[in-house]
Amino acid sequence: MGKIEWAMWANEQALASGLILLTGGIVGVAAQFRGWQFAAYAIAAGVFVCLLEYPRSKRAKGTSVERTGQYCFTVCVKSFGPLTRNYYVRAFLHAAICVPGGFMLATVLGCVCLGIASLIYLAAAIRGEHWEPILPKKEVTRKPADTMKIPPQNPPPRPPPETRRKRVDDLEGSAYDNPIPVGE
Repeated sequence: MGKIEWAMWANEQALASGLILLTGGIVGVAAQFRGWQFAAYAIAAGVFVCLLEYPRSKRAKGTSVERTGQYCFTVCVKSFGPLTRNYYVRAFLHAAICVPGGFMLATVLGCVCLGIASLIYLAAAIRGEHWEPILPKKEVTRKPADTMKIPPQNPPPRPPPETRRKRVDDLEGSAYDNPIPVGE
């Protein structure tokens, strides 16, 4: 059985919790709940978590699929160096970010989800995982070799040459004789 890459799960969990935290913050501010300042904080924290977690990390196997438009976020996250590459830092950062969200009902779900993501990041850090950026591969254009054969002109199945139809100008000469008698 293969080794579980905990960072992948933590990334998905943290991205979803950032969106949930953002949504709860919007609801709290729009409804002017008591303590709506915590909801305003949740909006900022949700946007920050989503921006931090949007770029996926490269998998150990190398079968990583990047998200749409991930490259510009990858450059930003990569520029912070070890602060964003180290999963211990991310675990404690997410744990610290989620605490104020627990003081308001609209943001408590995002807070709990972010806390779970923090625990998963801690598990990934303990197992020695770290964030590696997925950078675009350089396209290598190859010229076809001179020894390349010409592809066949007939579509498959290709009958033997002696049974192939020959183009003849007259209709009788180009007719195909069926060797198997067809009964009525």
